[in-house]
Amino acid sequence: MEKIPSFTINHLILKPGIYLSRTDKVGGRQLHTYDLRFTAPNAEPVMNTAEIHTIEHLAATYLRNHDKYKDEVIYFGPMGCRTGFYLILTDALKGQEVLNLIKETFQFTAEYEGEIPGATPRDCGNYLDQNLPMAKYQAKKYVKSLAQVTDLTFIYPE
Repeated sequence: MEKIPSFTINHLILKPGIYLSRTDKVGGRQLHTYDLRFTAPNAEPVMNTAEIHTIEHLAATYLRNHDKYKDEVIYFGPMGCRTGFYLILTDALKGQEVLNLIKETFQFTAEYEGEIPGATPRDCGNYLDQNLPMAKYQAKKYVKSLAQVTDLTFIYPE
């Protein structure tokens, strides 16, 4: 079997940030999958499932309710390696709009107070596996790393 593209990225040099992981054509539109890398793979500790789960609930809720871009959000979810998340957006968003949306999303997450959306037995299959303080910590750390993003093409390092 051929390696899938995400396994061809050099994870030894990957830093926290935003990368364009892939582009797929669906009908007449393009869908862009963004690699939202929270931690440096194989160099920093991975996130625990509880904070990942909380970030997923908060960010997905924020993105899917966004006044301007909710119809352009296809998917948000965690990476199996626990170093970040994938965000799939339509081609309606470009460069600075993508960066701004991601910054807004994780600033919202970093500042969130209150009940975690969807964290009830009726709404979630593992509602007890949540950690809001650590989710806020990870989101705040990620927002700081986003300040370093200058290449709005989001190309992986080589």
